[in-house]
Amino acid sequence: MSFDEIIDRRDTHCAKWDKMEALYGVPRDEGIAMWVADMDFRPPQVVQQAVRDMTDHGIYGYFGDDSKYLNAIQWWMKTRHNWEIDPSWIFTTHGLVNGTAMCVDAYTNAGDGVVLFTPVYHAFAKVINAAGRKVVECEMPVNAGRYEMDFDAWDAQMTGAEKMVILCSPHNPGGRVWTRDELQGVADFAKRHDLVLVSDEIHHDLVMPGNTHIPMAHIEGIKDRLVMMTATTKTFNIAGSHSGNVIIEDPDLRAKFGARMMALGLSANSFGLFMATAAYSPEGAAWVDDLVAYLDGNRQVFDEAVNAIPGLKSMKLEATYLAWVDFADTGMTRDEFTRRVQEDAKIAVNHGPTFGKGGDSFLRFNIATPRAQVQKACARLAKAFGDLQ
Repeated sequence: MSFDEIIDRRDTHCAKWDKMEALYGVPRDEGIAMWVADMDFRPPQVVQQAVRDMTDHGIYGYFGDDSKYLNAIQWWMKTRHNWEIDPSWIFTTHGLVNGTAMCVDAYTNAGDGVVLFTPVYHAFAKVINAAGRKVVECEMPVNAGRYEMDFDAWDAQMTGAEKMVILCSPHNPGGRVWTRDELQGVADFAKRHDLVLVSDEIHHDLVMPGNTHIPMAHIEGIKDRLVMMTATTKTFNIAGSHSGNVIIEDPDLRAKFGARMMALGLSANSFGLFMATAAYSPEGAAWVDDLVAYLDGNRQVFDEAVNAIPGLKSMKLEATYLAWVDFADTGMTRDEFTRRVQEDAKIAVNHGPTFGKGGDSFLRFNIATPRAQVQKACARLAKAFGDLQ
């Protein structure tokens, strides 16, 4: 397949394109959707064939015998991430937002604090607040244009009411791939404050050349409080299948999570399981390698163009396909630079404040789209901020 193919997603019940006018005022006929974190590419043929096989068979009953599915996950984690897992550790949730909510439900009580290193993926705070827990925002400092950890400051913030910390690794929206020392620091922080550590690693396959993702499961001394979350959905652009994996090695943590799954009657849909089994394969791996190379090209095009506009800074992307652009040096109010992007450039983007403390001067751009669209968006941004040049 060619990642350059432009596929019209309008009028397909696509949140990214069909809702951008209602939510952002960006006209559907000439706007560019760069907000929701899904890609404008078709999944690999091996995934498409799995769906065709289902429809050719034509019966959509309950899914049974998940051994191939579990073995595929086990194979992928071993071959792509050098991470040995046992199939008995795997729970399949209705996506990883559901997985996050299930962790909050299983390991905390109403009123407990849940720590987030902000700015960070906005759905975390939504599910924490909706569950009647308290979001504890630990703002990350920016040093030399990248996010870093500040454990001394965060230690001082803790009150003892916190019961969980959620890490986004690789980081969304900043695109950081955390180093081993940083991950060890997070593990030590969790131990110091007796926190369950939930590591959301949904972007672990989308790492730019020159960077290496380290699974939190590889960090020493954390397994008794660690919950790992992974999925095929971001990697293969099958988010609509709503499947994710919560992988828990510790038996006590696993028992608590399993009890809540049972109590809520949760089980996965068969489409997601067939698609994931097909994706986690040698064919799927080859497609991901091609995808990452293409995304890296998009990253270079986007960063070069955006960083050439005075006052705009695109944070260096080490992973994900989500560019995090700082407009602070324009001297404009948030309303003004957002208006220029949405009304003048006609680009729908995610607003920085939704990601928590530290996000006010930022907008998030999804660059997982054909390169011609990225180039068009860049040209529109240059025009919209032309008076600064």
